[in-house]
Amino acid sequence: MGKLDDYWDDCCYKWDEWKYCLACIGIVAVVVLFAVLLAAFGFVRHINVTIDDASLTRFELVTTPVTALAYNLSLTLTIRNPNWAMSLKNTKPLVATYKFDEQMFDRVQLADKGDKHPPGKTRVYHLATSSNSSYAALGNAGEVEYRKENATGVFKVEVALTGEVRYTARHTKCKIEASCPLKLQLAPPGTAAVVFEKVKCKLAKAEKNC
Repeated sequence: MGKLDDYWDDCCYKWDEWKYCLACIGIVAVVVLFAVLLAAFGFVRHINVTIDDASLTRFELVTTPVTALAYNLSLTLTIRNPNWAMSLKNTKPLVATYKFDEQMFDRVQLADKGDKHPPGKTRVYHLATSSNSSYAALGNAGEVEYRKENATGVFKVEVALTGEVRYTARHTKCKIEASCPLKLQLAPPGTAAVVFEKVKCKLAKAEKNC
């Protein structure tokens, strides 16, 4: 504030005329407004994605007539917009893809195109999905990995988040890509709940201007 005080002294006390003071007030107001707008819209803070809870009560490999997975998976996915002034608007649907051994076995839409995420807000998505036969192109190597993990009762499942958004006052469309690696202990129905440790998802490097 020292330089601003000096500027004010020069304007309002060096010249003893009220019109110069009004001009100085206008200039100071413009500078402050510019600084506020720059802080609000000049820099993008990217979303935070976490898996707060997850449980797996079924995960079975089916090999006939095609390779598939029968599963019951429930999870709580949280997305926070840390920007205090900018909202996000989906320019493409927001989708969570489930993968095992890097192969997709299901997709779930979280939010549609056009949905908005207000500034500073957190969205919580409770997902409970199941299938008796979700196709998965695991191949021989994937089947081997399944049997290896099935022997331990702990499965490595990835939740991949994809989408595209536009921030307030910005023309550029920005991709959203996040990877959430989970280690899920199989808990058949009727057994005690398995303690789950919160997972912070890793965001892909942002593109230029995003």
